[in-house]
Amino acid sequence: MTMLDRMRRHKGWLKWSLAMVVLAFIVFYIPSFLSDPTTAGVGVGAAPTEVIAEVDGRIVTAGQFLQRYNAQMQSYRAAYGSSLNDQILRQLGIDQQILQQMIDEQAAVIEAERQGLSVSDEELAQRIFAIPGLQENGRFIGEERYELILRSQVPPLTKAAFEENLRRSLTVDKLRAALTDWMTVSDAEIEREFTLRNEKVKLQVVAVTADQFRSQVTVTDPDVATYFETRKNDYRVGEQRKVKILLFDREQALAKVIVPAGDVQRFYNDNMAQYQTPEQVRASHILLTTAGKDEAAVQKQAEDLLQQIKAGADFAALATKFSEDPGSKVNGGDLDYFGRGRMVPEFENAAFTLPVGQTSELVKSQFGFHIIKVTDKKPAVTRPLSEVQTQIEDQLKQQRADQQVTARANELAARIDDPSDLDTVARDAGLTTSESDFFGREDPVPGLGVAPQVAAAAFQLADGAVSPSIPSPRGPVFVTVTGRRDPYVPMLDQVKDRVRDDLIRSRAAELSRQRAGAIAASLRSAPNFAAAAKAQGFEAAETALIARQSPLPNIGVSTKIDEAAFSLPVGGVSEPIATDTATVIVRVLERDDVTPEELRQGRETFREEFLNERRGRFFAAYLAKAKERMAIEINQPVITRMMAATL
Repeated sequence: MTMLDRMRRHKGWLKWSLAMVVLAFIVFYIPSFLSDPTTAGVGVGAAPTEVIAEVDGRIVTAGQFLQRYNAQMQSYRAAYGSSLNDQILRQLGIDQQILQQMIDEQAAVIEAERQGLSVSDEELAQRIFAIPGLQENGRFIGEERYELILRSQVPPLTKAAFEENLRRSLTVDKLRAALTDWMTVSDAEIEREFTLRNEKVKLQVVAVTADQFRSQVTVTDPDVATYFETRKNDYRVGEQRKVKILLFDREQALAKVIVPAGDVQRFYNDNMAQYQTPEQVRASHILLTTAGKDEAAVQKQAEDLLQQIKAGADFAALATKFSEDPGSKVNGGDLDYFGRGRMVPEFENAAFTLPVGQTSELVKSQFGFHIIKVTDKKPAVTRPLSEVQTQIEDQLKQQRADQQVTARANELAARIDDPSDLDTVARDAGLTTSESDFFGREDPVPGLGVAPQVAAAAFQLADGAVSPSIPSPRGPVFVTVTGRRDPYVPMLDQVKDRVRDDLIRSRAAELSRQRAGAIAASLRSAPNFAAAAKAQGFEAAETALIARQSPLPNIGVSTKIDEAAFSLPVGGVSEPIATDTATVIVRVLERDDVTPEELRQGRETFREEFLNERRGRFFAAYLAKAKERMAIEINQPVITRMMAATL
């Protein structure tokens, strides 16, 4: 972990669930996503207090989610830059991953309480006192400054909200420890896994893809029929349901909602923090760490660097060469923009005091000696009402339309006891009912879209039963099952196009295997692998030194190729390797094997990482089982509106 990570990262927050997430740059252990959800900026799609998920009565609000989501987006941008934008991350399902983390967190707290685990006031206080950003000269900074720092966050934090969330985080950690601290790993496992993860090869790769042969494949109707007959179970359709739906349409309600100008003004005044951007500084630094070193010698080195900078040396070049903060040195020491309360006090005081373009004297913190250069400043700004008026009005309209349809559905629920009541209530309320086509458990519900709660209800309802009000993407619904269809194998005519495409793909893959087999011997014996491949009409793509599970050109990740490549010596050529998309032949250009010294130096750090991974998998499996006992509901309509508003 880099020194900047230690300044910014909150290590205790749900470590077991963050395996797929980049290091979170959350400053000096005060995580901005732990803010008071009622003051969080949520965009125009959902009010902060709207419930997006519920776990056995424990709620996750839109405000809580957006705080976590925005913090995670910031960490991605810090790690990968502006090229990785929100839209790309949304396509990768990051929002759903974060929501699932928050649901898992609530479930973990419930499970901890079931096992009698809790965090005492004394434990909470000790954790707060240990936060580096709340210490000065090794002592707690005091209640007044503590609350001031919390209020300086954007949006502001309340002491109660921060401590409640920190207590919840510590409770999850305590459950994880109780369940997994007994686990160990042997030296043999560490050596084997360390070697598997760190040895590398450089390859030449010839990929004979199936797509290259599709044009050579011709199939007839009898061919398609024969292929279908031998693989009917591949096309089996699972159990299906058809439902009658009484919908309280949100869009119809939305069209009738009028928001008075006074309500817009009031919302703006009450939620001013959403529209404020505090003063920010952009700075670069050179950090020389003092942990385990002769502090006087480190200070002398820092003073020498400072003199070079004052004499005109390039700050970024010196940072890249000498700084001991790997997270920023690769960017010439650049830390990007940050606001007050985001860095340790000594660092922050210097950065906000310096004029743009100026370099500080040496700044001492608990991490070592910093040389800080301020490269830009942004003044605090508040977006005027005229700029956000339409957004607020849309948000209030959405909120009120939701409230109206939900209240109307709840009001009429008492009149719905059996399927015949749906038409009666619809007629009296000026609504209509509709009937869906058949759909499966994991399918969108025709007429409603992706509505997992509706689909789940359809497969749980008994004949003649009517569901309670269920949220859907279009609004609350009541449903009753009107048709059931057992799993079946469709007639060929129903899936003919799909079968034909599968057959063509299968034959093209076979042609690719045959072609690869035909050229394998000549490639293996050729003095020039790339030239021999080119003579056969194929390119030999060359990789860098890569570890296992690295994507290969035109292929992606392939365990089969990894197994072959890492078993070959330098100069060795594989047999043809069949993958899902191609038949591949690889030649090893170079090997970077793990040395005994590398193993010695990396063993203990890796032991902790590997053990945490194993514990994390165990904890995740345990929690998944525990969640089966819990009632978990997700309010997808609110989530959809909320995420649409962040685009």
